[in-house]
Amino acid sequence: MGLAELARKSELPKATTFRLANQLVELGALERNVAGYCLGMRLFELGSMVSEQRRLREAALPLMEDLYEATHETVHLAVRDRLRVLYIEKIRGNRSAPTRTQIGTRRPLHCTALGKAILAQSDETLIQAVIDAGLTRFTPYTITSSRRFLEELEAVQHQGVAYDREEFQLGVTCVAAAVHSHGHGVEAALSVTGLSGRFHAERQAAAVRTAALAISRALGYTPPVLGT
Repeated sequence: MGLAELARKSELPKATTFRLANQLVELGALERNVAGYCLGMRLFELGSMVSEQRRLREAALPLMEDLYEATHETVHLAVRDRLRVLYIEKIRGNRSAPTRTQIGTRRPLHCTALGKAILAQSDETLIQAVIDAGLTRFTPYTITSSRRFLEELEAVQHQGVAYDREEFQLGVTCVAAAVHSHGHGVEAALSVTGLSGRFHAERQAAAVRTAALAISRALGYTPPVLGT
């Protein structure tokens, strides 16, 4: 569609239409060629994400509800969106920790248990991209040293769970485990969050790890057999 037709259909001045269209080109939502503007690949990617997230949420919700009944703490499900985690489901009770999250919220990968659970199972390119973007400090407990951060991810690989000990929000502690896809990639991450004064994340680690594995199996994931 040409610029004149875009302006007519949107009922906007041509100058405004030109500016907005070029911004959408930069975002990948539109592409420009000799004939005018057409839909970009970013919209295709977003559409695919919606379908995948629906499938993921349907598989995860029953197990998230079981995990909430076992812990009575806030339960989150999140996926990676570039260098952030995107929260796609949340279950919260009356006495759960007052977290600043809702469905659609994005948080950094490096200082959330969900993000670290995903990163620990990701390739080195993504991990380096997170480090290069800067390990921004949010609280006095945020890990900002790249060496310490890499050691933390190595510990997550061995333990099967990741922790956020007030690294993003003071007074809030979290434990998370990765959810795997049909292959061996990471689909998402599942977490339980509570107030630091009374929530013992280590005691909930096994329950979170078990629930994440059950969701992974529901998505068609087969864990590798040890020794093969």
